[in-house]
Amino acid sequence: MRKTLLFSLLVLLTLYITITGIGCTSQNSDVMNGDEDLTKYVNPFIGTAFTGHTFPGATYPLGFMQPGPETGNFSWDYCSGYFYDDEKINGFSQNRLNGTGIVDFGDLLLQPFSGEKREDLSSTFNKSTEVATPGFYSVVLTDNDVKVEVTTAPHVAFHRYTFNADKTAGLLADFQSGLVWSKDRISTHVLENVVNFESDYIITGYTRRREWTERTYYFVIEFDKPIVSKELLEQRDPREKAPRYILNFDLGNDSVLNTKVAMSTTGIEGAKSNLAAEGKERSFDDVYKDAKKEWNRYLSKVSIEGTDEDKTNFYTALYHLYIQPNNIADVDGKYVGPNGKISQSPTGKFYSTLSQWDTFRAAFPMYTILSPEIINDLVNNMLEFSEQKGHLPIWALMGQETFTMIGNHSIPMVVDAYLKGFEGFDAERAYSEIKKSLTEGKHKNAGWEEYDKYGYYPYDLFKVESVSRTLESGFDDYCAAIMAKKLGKTEDYEFFMNRSGFYKNHYDNETKSMRPKDSKGEWLTPFDPYRLAHADSNIGGHYTEGNALQYTWHVLQDIPGLIELLGGKEEAGKVLDFLFTTEQESTGTLSDVTGLIGQYAHGNEPSHHIAYIYMYLDRPEDTQRLIRQICKNFYQNKPDGLIGNDDCGQMSAWYMFSAMGFYPVNPVSGELVFGAPQLPKTTLNLDNGKTFTIEAINLSEENMYIEKIELNGSIYTEKFITYDDIMNGGELTFYMTSNQ
Repeated sequence: MRKTLLFSLLVLLTLYITITGIGCTSQNSDVMNGDEDLTKYVNPFIGTAFTGHTFPGATYPLGFMQPGPETGNFSWDYCSGYFYDDEKINGFSQNRLNGTGIVDFGDLLLQPFSGEKREDLSSTFNKSTEVATPGFYSVVLTDNDVKVEVTTAPHVAFHRYTFNADKTAGLLADFQSGLVWSKDRISTHVLENVVNFESDYIITGYTRRREWTERTYYFVIEFDKPIVSKELLEQRDPREKAPRYILNFDLGNDSVLNTKVAMSTTGIEGAKSNLAAEGKERSFDDVYKDAKKEWNRYLSKVSIEGTDEDKTNFYTALYHLYIQPNNIADVDGKYVGPNGKISQSPTGKFYSTLSQWDTFRAAFPMYTILSPEIINDLVNNMLEFSEQKGHLPIWALMGQETFTMIGNHSIPMVVDAYLKGFEGFDAERAYSEIKKSLTEGKHKNAGWEEYDKYGYYPYDLFKVESVSRTLESGFDDYCAAIMAKKLGKTEDYEFFMNRSGFYKNHYDNETKSMRPKDSKGEWLTPFDPYRLAHADSNIGGHYTEGNALQYTWHVLQDIPGLIELLGGKEEAGKVLDFLFTTEQESTGTLSDVTGLIGQYAHGNEPSHHIAYIYMYLDRPEDTQRLIRQICKNFYQNKPDGLIGNDDCGQMSAWYMFSAMGFYPVNPVSGELVFGAPQLPKTTLNLDNGKTFTIEAINLSEENMYIEKIELNGSIYTEKFITYDDIMNGGELTFYMTSNQ
């Protein structure tokens, strides 16, 4: 009893040390050579409830490993494996997806416990013991009588378990575990597995699995104490292909077990090399210290003034932006891409998990400003992918193609980088892969022959998402056209620019909306503009995670042309007003369609640019009012503070741009359309050594409107600021007022 009490006191003391920064897990020392520790403003629990699908585990900027707690591992609710309101933790897996709407990862579950094995080793936990900060997570498992801490290097996850000294030290190693769509898939997602006990300290092996896509990961697990016994658990289902073991350890006079888990896409030797490079002779505290320092380096790219609440919302958004993309290349630059072979990255990196359909809109443009050092690598990696697969990545996961979503929005990313002057990739090579992706039927989302024949995707030939596919493809065509023009390819420019206008073939003046049309040129009848559609569900329909009211505005490349179609600014304004003010509910429901203002749905990406369209209608006050409403209501410092999936940083990037006062409506134009700043002062600490400062004079709860704007001390009357203006450094000043 006395030892149990001592253990409880030890747990409370170490928890206090972790929170306050006293002692070995120093939270406040050696940070950016004495600069402010910005990680204190990051709340990893934001978005872990409702539909944010974020997770609080340990991360490293752009890193491969993301160890953390798992509270559930099947269904859409558990895309990240964690839901804030859950009362039990199943264990600690090694990788996650941030804010996605599809399930995968959650590989290789470890669950420590003190004492005798129980049939169910999931454990309750006290929320007051749960600590999360960039690079670190900790919790006390009540039932299992263990304190768990995790941190991570780019390729190696570090676990530290403090057991009850009165009891034996046990660990469940579940190689079958992984996030899946349904309970039935728990038994069938693993296709092949090998586990080797190389010694009393080291386990190696690999798992080939399929959920979102088929992939193989190799692993090495290293303990600092010997395994004294192992028990192979019985299969829960005859379809299981991977084992579950109970491991017991000899801790000697210690109560702590340190565990390192390294992974690789190339092989066990790759995992061992990653462990040797990032894990050998490094303590848990040293690794966390390095992760924290690196997170501060990324967070310090932006300095803001405001309340602590302002800082928490902003820096958490910035944190979410850099949880991915993930560099899956080993420390020697080797990786496995879509051809299934080991390749050598010329750059030493291979980024995956880009979520292109989401992140081309704002996240990638934000990277071009804050992290130009990664842009050339990102583009070259997409080109490598395309040369292996036959098309640029659509939605790549662990180097493999998922074919998720529509269009091919690697194209605007590549073109954005090219137009902004990035020169670390071959432009002709890049254009060749763009043209190939847009003209050759190398993937299931193409249908170029019909697209070119009809000038749209007929709904009788393309049963789902026909309207959205035309609209999204039109933006990719536009991007190809402007790159072709700059490269002097006149014929290609004319071809792709013509295709970029195909959106007009879906416009129905009677309903003032983008309406499905069949191969005979006849409109879909009956037609319900409120009806939601989703190709990945049993709903089906002609739109992508939305309806006609939302997708009518999805003409990013030609907002003025869309306004003319709608009858000019006054008539277009009436249609836009209706979107935001209609009280009629959607026909059907979708978990992705959230954050409604009328039928505007901020919780999903097709709506993200729409509030800024009022700027094109000469009604800036409506944009400014809506931006305040969205920022205030849909981005809050609490677990359910995100109104929709964070989608690999896109939701967060929208907030960052909008809080600064502008947004890339057309992401490849180099223009950032003004909204209204939500922060008193923001300074971008640019990679070129310059700074760009945005200041909002007289900003307050009432003063949400812009009276005038100055750029570098001179009155500025444009509706946008440019990428070049920002990268050249300077000062942008908004004078705020309560008058519309």
